[in-house]
Amino acid sequence: MSVNESRKITIENYIESYNDFNIERMLRDLDDDIIFRNISGGILNLETKGITEFKAQAELVKHFFSHREQKVIDLKFSENEIEAEIFYRAVAASDLPNGLQTGEKIELRGKSIFRFVNDKIVQIEDIS
Repeated sequence: MSVNESRKITIENYIESYNDFNIERMLRDLDDDIIFRNISGGILNLETKGITEFKAQAELVKHFFSHREQKVIDLKFSENEIEAEIFYRAVAASDLPNGLQTGEKIELRGKSIFRFVNDKIVQIEDIS
């Protein structure tokens, strides 16, 4: 199996775990020093450093949605990075600080950039 094939499977497992709200499985292929950034409209609105912060944030937000789904539309491979074009949809489980109301649906397109060192994800940037 090529490095790109292996990394593609790693990303698929991460996204499937995210969709299933399975935090422990999401963490499986992340480096202990993982950096996660969420960028919306060109503004960095969240950054975590390290697996402990990442897990805490994932646990916090998993209750925000009754359903959530990331679907990979396309993948672009480079040496240590894979850019995934993503279609995202979710249903709010409660009223959220950003104004989303209980039961309201959100749909958007964006991209996630996964950076690797060997077989571990060391950085994820979600950009919408």
